[in-house]
Amino acid sequence: MDASLRAEVRFPSGNDTCAAWKYPGTNGACVVMAAGYGVTKEPGTDRFAAAFRAAGYTVVAFDFRNFGGSGGRPRQVGRVSGQLDDFAAAVAFARTLPEVDPDRIAVWGFSLAGGHVFRLAAALPGLAAAIAQTPNADGLAATRNAGRYTTGRALARVTGRGVFDLLGGLAGRPPRLLPLTGAPGSVAMLSTPDALGGDAALDPDGAYADWPRTIAARAVLSLPAYRPGRAAARARCPLLVVVADDDRTALAGPAVAAAGRAPDAELVRVPGGHYAPFLDQHDTVVAAELSFLSRRVSGRPTGPATGPTSGGHSG
Repeated sequence: MDASLRAEVRFPSGNDTCAAWKYPGTNGACVVMAAGYGVTKEPGTDRFAAAFRAAGYTVVAFDFRNFGGSGGRPRQVGRVSGQLDDFAAAVAFARTLPEVDPDRIAVWGFSLAGGHVFRLAAALPGLAAAIAQTPNADGLAATRNAGRYTTGRALARVTGRGVFDLLGGLAGRPPRLLPLTGAPGSVAMLSTPDALGGDAALDPDGAYADWPRTIAARAVLSLPAYRPGRAAARARCPLLVVVADDDRTALAGPAVAAAGRAPDAELVRVPGGHYAPFLDQHDTVVAAELSFLSRRVSGRPTGPATGPTSGGHSG
């Protein structure tokens, strides 16, 4: 990424600060972006942020606390409530930028952060729009599905490590880490077929060597209870949901259902797995997201969302 296109910034969240890239825009609108669970802002947002910036949007792409360049300890520990607070803090920071109209801010997230987008659209006042890309809309369904791609022994070991990590955290011990992905039967967060392609999708050139591919094991205990797609019915702003039909990690069905429940949603479906928007469907997804932002946020109407299958829902 050309350093002249963005600047490093920090903003407060809780008792720490979050690190972000700020891309200057020209049209007064802003997109606040965050990546999937355990994925830092560079591999998770760079390509999309560059496209949004080229279209005139200011972009604030940030790391959640305890990850990447952001503050917070223990490292690699993600808490849903804390990440939602970080997203709200990033939006508040974006509203202070002199080139940004505070009423024309959208949020963007993929995977777990895409799930957060449903919650933000329902609870964060004043958003202009929200984009959930291959979102984890139902942690329980995703966890059950993930169990199909591992062994009973591996699942028991992962759960056991999660319990020990949780107890150790209460005692102040360092986190017990899991690899984000691993082969079926290994002790890893995910062994789904498309998750195994995450490195090739997010870091094909090995440019993000500083990205730790790990997560605190206690995450496996909390994610099944996180079902953010249910919040879509209460969304206060227009919502774009991008679904990959062969997603074996976050699953397409819960995301499609969430879009159907939202008062004002557009659904774009593309072929491929969880990382299809980073792979052969990238141009299609970027075009759909820019169309949505243009019609809903920038104030410059264009044609309808593009993609192999797209549609709107109102109710």
